[in-house]
Amino acid sequence: MRLSIDEYSKRFKMSKEMISSKLREKRLDYIIEDSTTYILVDDALLANEPEKEILQTQIISKAITKPKTTVATVIALYQRENAQLKQKIIQLEEKIDGLIDDKEQMLRDEMHKIEQLYNKKDEQLKNILELVNAKMMQDQRDNTIHEVQTLQNNKQEEKRDSDVVELKEYLKSLNLRSYQRKVIKRRFLSVYDNDIRVLQQDGKLYLDFSKYDYSDLLSY
Repeated sequence: MRLSIDEYSKRFKMSKEMISSKLREKRLDYIIEDSTTYILVDDALLANEPEKEILQTQIISKAITKPKTTVATVIALYQRENAQLKQKIIQLEEKIDGLIDDKEQMLRDEMHKIEQLYNKKDEQLKNILELVNAKMMQDQRDNTIHEVQTLQNNKQEEKRDSDVVELKEYLKSLNLRSYQRKVIKRRFLSVYDNDIRVLQQDGKLYLDFSKYDYSDLLSY
């Protein structure tokens, strides 16, 4: 049996464009008579056509009766997914908090160790400084005693007509180095305005050994 393109389209519910495509691809048998294209169709195919129509109707019916996805269903799905995501977020936050606590504990332990080491070193340094300071003070006392004794011995050995002597001349008579004499002289200059033991006349400083003791100013 032969059918025109229009008849074939209506019979098999197929668009003319699809029919033309099948013809070009030679997927349909056809003949051309008087410039009209006829598609050759097997009679057996036409005989089974009602069954196909029933089957297509059942398929369409099932497609129509298939439950549609509603907005409520979508919202419920999103809510369920959100609840799952929130639960995962809570679990991650708990893990992060645990890691932070562990890290802080490690830092505290490390800081405690550093503080203990620092305190130990600080105590050792303090002991060393105390020993050095004690040694320096002892050496200073020994030097002071030695210098005072030397000055006293020199004073006793020297015979003078008067116990009042000029500071500069007296320092020259002592067995002192130049920088030592300068230190002692600066010491007298710094106190002569407030110390009655130091006499000043014509821009010169004088010492009266008959009245005063100058061992604290002469020590070096």
